Amino acid sequence: MTLDLFRTDAYLRDCEARVLRADADGVVLDRTVFYPLGGGQAGDAGVLRLAGGAELAIADTRKGKDAEGRPTAEIVHVPAPGQEELLGRLAAGDTVTAQIDWARRHRLMRFHTATHLLCHLVAQPVNGCSITPDYARLDFHMTDPLDKDLLTQGLARLVGQAHALTVGAITDAELDANPALVKSMSVQPPRGSGTVRTIRIGDGEAPIDLQPCGGTHVANTQEIGAVLVTKIEKKSATTRRVVLGWGG
Repeated sequence: MTLDLFRTDAYLRDCEARVLRADADGVVLDRTVFYPLGGGQAGDAGVLRLAGGAELAIADTRKGKDAEGRPTAEIVHVPAPGQEELLGRLAAGDTVTAQIDWARRHRLMRFHTATHLLCHLVAQPVNGCSITPDYARLDFHMTDPLDKDLLTQGLARLVGQAHALTVGAITDAELDANPALVKSMSVQPPRGSGTVRTIRIGDGEAPIDLQPCGGTHVANTQEIGAVLVTKIEKKSATTRRVVLGWGG
C-alpha cells in the first residue's frame, strides 16, 4: 500500500519515497504527497526525481486497481508520454523524491474549499462535482433558480471572514447516525476502516460546513482569494450546475 501523506498535511510539497513497482501503468511508491483523482478532485501532477538528478514528469495520479477493477490502497503516479527510457531505469527498492506541482495543487485546494462554502450557501444535495486547477463545478439536486451574483457575494463574505479549517474524523456509527453530513449523492465516503475523515469549516457548535471529505484544502477560507460564480446552468429538471472561476 501507499502511505498518503497529503491526508494529514496538504501543504507537504515533496517527500522521499521507495519505489514498490514501476511499469507501463506508472510508478507506485511506499509513500507520497501526490493526491490521486477522487471525490471530484483532479489528480496531482509533478515530478519524481531519481538518483543523479533526472526527473520523471508525472502528468496524473490515480488510485490503483486490482484485476477486477476494484480500487486498492496503492497510488499510481502516471508519467507524461515519451519517457519510457527514464521509466525503465526505475526498479523496486530505488529511492526517489516525489515533488508535486505546488502552484497547481494550491489552486485545487482553494477551489475545493470554495465548493464546501458553496454547499453552505445552497444547502441542497450534490449529485455531481468536478474540481480542476482552472474551474470547479457542483451539480445541485434542486428545482429552484439560483442567483449568480448573490452566490458570488456570499462566497466573498465567507472567504473574507477567515474561517479556519480543521481535519477530523468520525466513526462509521456516528456517520450512520448523522446521514445529513453526507452532502454528495454521487460519491459516498469510504467505510470499513472504522473512521471517516471529515473537514470542518468554522468553530463553535454551528460550523459553516462539516462533511466527510478525503480531498486537500487550505487552512483558512481567506487563503481562497477572489473566486466567483461564472455560470449557472439548468442541466435537467432537477439539477442546477454552479461553475466557479477565479476572480480578478
